[in-house]
Amino acid sequence: MTPHADRTWIWQFGFPSSGRSRDPRSGIIRRHHLHQSGVQKTLKQAVRAASLAKQIGCHTFRHSFATHLLEDGYDIRTVQELLGHKDVKTTMIYTHVLNRGGRGVKSPLDN
Repeated sequence: MTPHADRTWIWQFGFPSSGRSRDPRSGIIRRHHLHQSGVQKTLKQAVRAASLAKQIGCHTFRHSFATHLLEDGYDIRTVQELLGHKDVKTTMIYTHVLNRGGRGVKSPLDN
């Protein structure tokens, strides 16, 4: 294990559980991450409270993340790696929302 991992940002949970539990492998009592169903339930409540008409789920954030990366000019291979897609064809589904045509290509002279 990495020294001081418990205080290093990369090892921290984005959605920590509210309580602590015993790690079945080590027996150490520690905080784990929130179960995905808890995040989904909370998101569903927030969507309902905001009276949003569209169906929004956790995957919406993943789609939004990929779309914004592409809009900001990141190349498709970088987005593929960040999303963990094995095949670039899977990542290509996010490019349909860009719909830029020839305007999406920047000339080196534009800089």
